[in-house]
Amino acid sequence: MATAPVERRLAAIIVTDIVGYSRLVEADEAATLAAIRELRREAIDPSLAERHGRIVKLMGDGTLAEFGSVVDAVACAVAVQRAVALRQAGVPPERRIVFRIGVNLGDVVVEGDGDLLGDGVNVAARLQQLCEPGGVLVSGTVYDHLGGKLDCGLVPMGEQRLKNIERPVRAYRVALEPEVSPGPAALPPLALPDKPAIAVLPFDNLSGDPEQAYFSDGITEDVITELSRFRELLVIARNSSFAFRGNATDVREVGRALGAGYVIEGSVRRSGNRLRITAQLVDAVSGAHLWAERWDRPLEDVFAIQDEIAGGIVAIVANRVLEEREIAARRRPPRDVRAYDLFLQGYRLADTDPPEAQTQACEFFERALELDPTFARAYTGLAFSHFVRAADAGIGVPRGQDPERREALRLAERALALDPNDARVHETLGYVCLTCREFDRAGRHLDLARAMNPNDAAIQIVWAWAQACLGEPERGLPAAELALRLNPRHPNWYEHFHSRVLFLARRHAEALTILERITATDPLLHPRDLAWRAAACGHLGRAEEARGCAGMFLDAVHRAWRGDPGVSPAEYVDWLVDGSYLRRAEDAAHLREGLRLAGLPA
Repeated sequence: MATAPVERRLAAIIVTDIVGYSRLVEADEAATLAAIRELRREAIDPSLAERHGRIVKLMGDGTLAEFGSVVDAVACAVAVQRAVALRQAGVPPERRIVFRIGVNLGDVVVEGDGDLLGDGVNVAARLQQLCEPGGVLVSGTVYDHLGGKLDCGLVPMGEQRLKNIERPVRAYRVALEPEVSPGPAALPPLALPDKPAIAVLPFDNLSGDPEQAYFSDGITEDVITELSRFRELLVIARNSSFAFRGNATDVREVGRALGAGYVIEGSVRRSGNRLRITAQLVDAVSGAHLWAERWDRPLEDVFAIQDEIAGGIVAIVANRVLEEREIAARRRPPRDVRAYDLFLQGYRLADTDPPEAQTQACEFFERALELDPTFARAYTGLAFSHFVRAADAGIGVPRGQDPERREALRLAERALALDPNDARVHETLGYVCLTCREFDRAGRHLDLARAMNPNDAAIQIVWAWAQACLGEPERGLPAAELALRLNPRHPNWYEHFHSRVLFLARRHAEALTILERITATDPLLHPRDLAWRAAACGHLGRAEEARGCAGMFLDAVHRAWRGDPGVSPAEYVDWLVDGSYLRRAEDAAHLREGLRLAGLPA
């Protein structure tokens, strides 16, 4: 009997999943299932119908759908996320339903009942698992077929290693923000500061290969770093200026939104071993071009070009040029430009949350060190990745027994031995030392980092947090405020540190406002912040909210605990207080008192 031929076709696939579904069902199964049915009826089904999608199957907390057009598939995913976010905005954070969505274009096998199988489906499912809550992650094949047909930006996330998928897959995050919140230029204008403020927009990648975006981004980042060394300038942090990527926004609007008097634009074209870099400096008030330059150089000259860009801008804006002693104090570039390239790829991945991304970032840093064992920044990248692993996977593991933390310290010390003139090297070592409770050493290196690069927002916020840990939160508050000013579109971890500085300064209401925002989306992802929120509520007399946060804290820690399984809630509290790195006994006692008022055994 002849075997029936296998039916195959090219299809655009989206896979959805609900974040924390098991927790939601466990808390209130009936309400959760009713809410999901309502979202499907009001948000998902209309979007599918409008864009000609077919539901292949429902999987309890997920959906597999097929589209004949990749544009329709991505448009549907975006519409679903926006509609769900709108309808869930008034739901308490602990009950909120949040989706992840992965989209792929690929070959599928059609079963007799209409089910779809094969690599095309598997890639979409794995991308969904890597996606951030509330986001949409698409494959490189999807990106290649969109061709600017949607009004959403696509942020390259590099090549991803997906479980049970042999080849690496290019991934892109869909920028949903323009329609779910005010666009960059729509933010309230910031007043211009007393000294010249500069925003460096992401240099355009003109290489013809979207995968080279990491390189042009790295050039931009290094120009920001070079400019940040000068006290005469106030330099807007990278992720604030990068929010304008892909927007045809007038530089005057950029300056207005970021409070910058000057804007730098540029482009990078990389072809083989040659580079063409252009840069121009624009007065953000008048729109006048003040300075422009073009460099056609071998790839090996990239570091000299960065020096020239920074020097030209400083000469115009701050009325000074680099002196010989400052040139000598510069961060030492790697011996092999290929090591720099690998570092940039790892740096891009290290800035994302999934554990798989941290693993890949480490691989890039290690390959960079194979080419140049003296490249200090690759060691700091590795140190940071190991510390992230310790923080995420080491809940309950005693500090002295945590191999990831020990390795982070060793790598940071190695970076310092190689390049003591790099502010980020001192920041990394100071940060790791603080988490090892080596307080004097931490303070010394973070002071050096701040003195070497006073315009680095990340250094300022870490220094501010360290001051609070060392018992001087009031001293740290101005630095935290400066960090937020330097980086008005700061990442979430700035908020974690800022809330602790405020709490330790006994400004509990202000700290609580931030902590409520941090824990709004999925509280159980933030056990430490839940505990600080409970303590703030305790000190403010908000007993019911305090007890609710305390209960969620215990639940979250219990789920993630990697230490002795027989411990009691009192040990959970001890772990939290120990991991808050407070030098003064009175600060630890103040935290414990807030936790006790929240009903915890503190």
